[in-house]
Amino acid sequence: MHLKQILSTALLLPTLSHAWQAPTYTGFRRLFAEEFHGPAGSPVDTDVWHYITDLNVNNELQKYTKSNRNLQISGGGTVQIVPRREPDGGWTSGRIESEYHFTPRAGRETIAEGYVRFGDGDPARKQGLWPAFWLLGQAVRNGIDWPMAGEIDILETVNGILTAHGTVHCDVVGGGACNTPIGVGASVPLADQSWHRWRVVFDRTSGDWRSETITWFKDDQQFHQISGERIGSERVWATLGQSPLYFIMNVAVGGDWPGYPTDDTLDGYDSMMEVAYVAVYESE
Repeated sequence: MHLKQILSTALLLPTLSHAWQAPTYTGFRRLFAEEFHGPAGSPVDTDVWHYITDLNVNNELQKYTKSNRNLQISGGGTVQIVPRREPDGGWTSGRIESEYHFTPRAGRETIAEGYVRFGDGDPARKQGLWPAFWLLGQAVRNGIDWPMAGEIDILETVNGILTAHGTVHCDVVGGGACNTPIGVGASVPLADQSWHRWRVVFDRTSGDWRSETITWFKDDQQFHQISGERIGSERVWATLGQSPLYFIMNVAVGGDWPGYPTDDTLDGYDSMMEVAYVAVYESE
């Protein structure tokens, strides 16, 4: 059963006062689900997630930490990634990467998704903030440089602008098949900063790499799609749509895309990214 036939079959997510659960989909089996249960202030499960602290990329300002001031289980079945302006004027934040990785299988559709919201602070006061929910090629962990390992950004926003972006990066810097560092992307407007389901679907049912696709959805609305034919190289396409990928969640501060925060930029829960679940499904 194809994805278009099962979108309406998702179980409704419960309200925040109950336990959050990843939905089930008719015709798909769930391969992985992380639902962030635990007491308020506790860390994520380090058998599932790696805390990243030693990283300096994109001219970002933040220092990633393991502190629960920056990344914590909420006590309500979610994880909260919280940027903080420190007394010395610097910024701290959180970034986690999944130990789990998955490979979109030939002949199947594979769904990777999460349920995400942003803090309720005034979007006009989020200059310099860059939350992201994304996938990176497992090959990076085996010594293959970015962007050759492949990157799929499921959801990014910058500067509080109520627009979400879905993008791929691949091949080489300075152009290549994915026009890196710009990437091949599309955007979708956001009416609010509240909860939405963000999904990418890998469709390998055609049997021909050229017509395989990766498709982006906000809730159940498609807003971007790429194909092997669009990438134009079987080798490069394999890094995006046929190879192992793992999840990353972070809130960056500053950097080449958003620019830098101002004195008016909000920190704390007003500017957090909160995630209720992360899940992967495969068609039966």
